[in-house]
Amino acid sequence: MEGMLFITIVIVLAALTFDLINGFHDTANAIATSVSTKALKPKYAIILAAVMNFVGAISFTGVAKTITKDIVDPFSVPHGEIVILAALISAIIWNLITWYFGIPSSSSHALIGSIAGAAIAAAGFASIEYGGFTKIIVGLIASPFLAFTVGYLIYTLFKIFLKNLNLSTTNRRFRMFQVATAALQSYTHGTNDAQKSMGIITMALIANGFQSTDDVKLWVQIACALAMAVGTSVGGWKIIKTVGGKIMKIKPVNGVAADLSSVIIIFGATFIHLPVSTTHVISSSILGVGTSHRIKGVKWDTAQRMIITWIITLPISAAIAALIFLILNLFL
Repeated sequence: MEGMLFITIVIVLAALTFDLINGFHDTANAIATSVSTKALKPKYAIILAAVMNFVGAISFTGVAKTITKDIVDPFSVPHGEIVILAALISAIIWNLITWYFGIPSSSSHALIGSIAGAAIAAAGFASIEYGGFTKIIVGLIASPFLAFTVGYLIYTLFKIFLKNLNLSTTNRRFRMFQVATAALQSYTHGTNDAQKSMGIITMALIANGFQSTDDVKLWVQIACALAMAVGTSVGGWKIIKTVGGKIMKIKPVNGVAADLSSVIIIFGATFIHLPVSTTHVISSSILGVGTSHRIKGVKWDTAQRMIITWIITLPISAAIAALIFLILNLFL
């Protein structure tokens, strides 16, 4: 039992580390547009994002329960504690690699791919809960397309209703409005992304016999919310530069349209307990807005590099997790 307690503590610490990294890796996306348009100074944007992420993280648990039971069955996978630890280490490695190169990759893809890869290494393909796993994958694939479409439509409506207004006055007013949309977007980020680590910790508690249901403990919620908030306060300037300026030149009216589009998709996913990639959603919203604004103004080479990273994240993270599981299984 002491051995189980020790590895559970290690898993909790690894999950909180993943959440902290997720904070500066993914939250940067939520405030990138408001920083790039100077609606918020970087310091205040980070403080706002940290607070709103914390509030969002303690508001819901549905996504956490999906992560706990819909990828693999924590009651039946052999060496479940090693599977979970290997998945977390793999996701952390991939997040750090993509953060270092300033690529807005998906922490969600990395984590879900890692769980699947480690489970397959432990018990074969039969260990995957294909019904739940397929639902999650469909959500991850569909959400960027929905975000692109919603971003395109919202900005098209903006153009119709704002066409007779003075551009400088409009941008000044939207810059003020963007403070609110940045806060809302950070809140929705917390409602979805922080729950993934909550689900992992709950899975570890179940696998190691410390609880028998998929209910998320209050201490798990608070710990993950704090880790996300601390990570957010560190900032993710490389990601901010990519999302805030290397996709398209963003003006306040563009930023508000992109923020609102992201909020609709992310909160909609949270409402139906579906984990989505906030990175993919936010970037795709900006691409949709940019296409509606002026298709030639979109820096498609940056978009292409992002899309390639999105595609390779699942299989690479799965392969890394499988390798880490095999190594850990030799020693634990």
